[in-house]
Amino acid sequence: MNQAAQIFKALSDETRLRIMGLLLEGELCVCDLMAILELPQSTVSRHLAYLRNAGLVSDRRQGVWMNYRLAAGGSGLRAETIELLRKNLAALPQARTDGQRLRRHLSAKAQAERRAACQGPGGLR
Repeated sequence: MNQAAQIFKALSDETRLRIMGLLLEGELCVCDLMAILELPQSTVSRHLAYLRNAGLVSDRRQGVWMNYRLAAGGSGLRAETIELLRKNLAALPQARTDGQRLRRHLSAKAQAERRAACQGPGGLR
């Protein structure tokens, strides 16, 4: 019963539900979540820690960046809860808005990375 309470408490917050909806799209770094949610790093990290402690997300360090994704496998309740979110969150207006913002953000981020790759230490290549 404790695991169920932990999962449902983690999902009782709108910001954490929004994070789960964004992570349904795939692995994201904290900076991506900050940009979409328009929240400071400390707030996003606190919500991610709550979700991680509930076993709903896992993290991976990549240099100085922390990347988060939905937890793989797991218990029946956790897996069923993630599947329920996958089926139903997309229909919510805020989740659709977040998804659109995520796609725009990732596109702009990819363009900036391509531009940076074209520049060497001395300017344009």
